[in-house]
Amino acid sequence: MDIISKYFPGLTEHQYRQYEMLGPLYREWNEKINVISRKDIDNLYAHHILHSLAIAKFMTPENGTAFMDMGTGGGFPGIPLAIMFPNCRFHLIDRIGKKIRVAQSIAESIGLSNVTFQHGDIGECREKYDFVVSRAVMRLDELVPLVRKNIWAKDSNVLPNGLLCLKGGDLEPELAGVRRPVITVPLSDYFFEEFFTTKQLIYVEL
Repeated sequence: MDIISKYFPGLTEHQYRQYEMLGPLYREWNEKINVISRKDIDNLYAHHILHSLAIAKFMTPENGTAFMDMGTGGGFPGIPLAIMFPNCRFHLIDRIGKKIRVAQSIAESIGLSNVTFQHGDIGECREKYDFVVSRAVMRLDELVPLVRKNIWAKDSNVLPNGLLCLKGGDLEPELAGVRRPVITVPLSDYFFEEFFTTKQLIYVEL
């Protein structure tokens, strides 16, 4: 938990407590359902929660901003972001029902009221949002066409509406197929741990 307050020292007491509660909750659920690699559960705060919060380093949304977390799995990046931005709205969707149930249970346990959940495919989601967020779900050049229908045409933030992805590795082949304005940010600009040296945030304006 110290790693979260290290990079986000301005947390309220309520936010701090919510992040603190995530550790034991994910450990408990992970014993029943493998939502995080069991080899990686000890790195929950750095590799999953802080990684999700890279988006909060890149942008500060206006109150009322609506996000969809596509392929949320056990709730990343949606749950950490919903804690960070309590005045924004988050819709978490995943095709695997048991993972959505875990995310929903954890959100309820920490009193997170600005999130909704959907068990289904992106094609089943007809609502529109300011931003779609995603963490290593699929190739960017495949993801962009899928989510364009879910983005509002009217911008309500300084940053134009679009897609925010957290990914790693060589992204050049994926980026080459994206025919929209793209910004790439190395996460080592934000976080100094070795894990982040190969990680990037990709913003695609839609």
